[in-house]
Amino acid sequence: MTTAIVFAFASAFFLGAGVVLAQLGLRTVEPLSGAAISVPTFTVLFLLLSPLILQGEPVVWRALPVFMAIGLFFPAALTLLTFASNRALGPVITSTLGNLAPLFSVSVAVVLLQEPLHPAQLLGLVVAVAGAAMITVTRPRDLGHWRSWALLLPLCSALVRGATPPIMKLGLEVWPSPLWACLIGYVMSSLVVLTVQRIRKGSFIVQAPRAGIFWFAMTGISNGLSALSLFIAVRNGPITLVAPLAAIYPLVTVGLSAMLLKHIDITARILVGTALTVLGVALVLVA
Repeated sequence: MTTAIVFAFASAFFLGAGVVLAQLGLRTVEPLSGAAISVPTFTVLFLLLSPLILQGEPVVWRALPVFMAIGLFFPAALTLLTFASNRALGPVITSTLGNLAPLFSVSVAVVLLQEPLHPAQLLGLVVAVAGAAMITVTRPRDLGHWRSWALLLPLCSALVRGATPPIMKLGLEVWPSPLWACLIGYVMSSLVVLTVQRIRKGSFIVQAPRAGIFWFAMTGISNGLSALSLFIAVRNGPITLVAPLAAIYPLVTVGLSAMLLKHIDITARILVGTALTVLGVALVLVA
């Protein structure tokens, strides 16, 4: 259980850092190109290290379709959605709405894992939604400035992120190797983002300033370590324990945004909304 707790916190830290690093990259690189840099970067790094880290890991090929299917969406679609949201809404809003992901985890867990939904968890849903609303729709002009459709980006991202852990847990029950699960998923995701890059840009090669490439490479490594940490945590503990701990990543984003993105205005409203969202998610998953 200690392993699950440690890696859940690690996942939160790396994910929160990745959101801010992506914002730095988005200053010079568009979201699609950023995804075509970040996801393959971690994939190549993982492949280079795989002879060392995969020694002794079990191989159960009948779980391969599950990990491949997950890889089509996580992190590929998730990365594209998150980067686009980051550019449209900023890192704090993206992280806070993304923090609704555990609510989707609960729904999927109830269906697939037959977990009960308690009244306290329902209360947590209300608190979390209230916190997100405080950040996103407090003033009518906010929606006009952001273009309300942009709010769908982090919400869809939250859906993908939330559905992944319960489905991944089913796969890990058959093939209990988070390392293989992460590698297979990232190989599939790399194929997805590079294919989209080829279709949209006419080339697999990303043309971007060196600074942008650097920041997105760092984003890819941070996001990849977050995904790997999450899979290890899910393998070693229940989702009801792992998800609320991993959900604290907006606090990391807020802190790093204040330090690195000094133009970000961290208002009391955003801080209170972030706190409510995290509190709501915690109530949902630890009740």
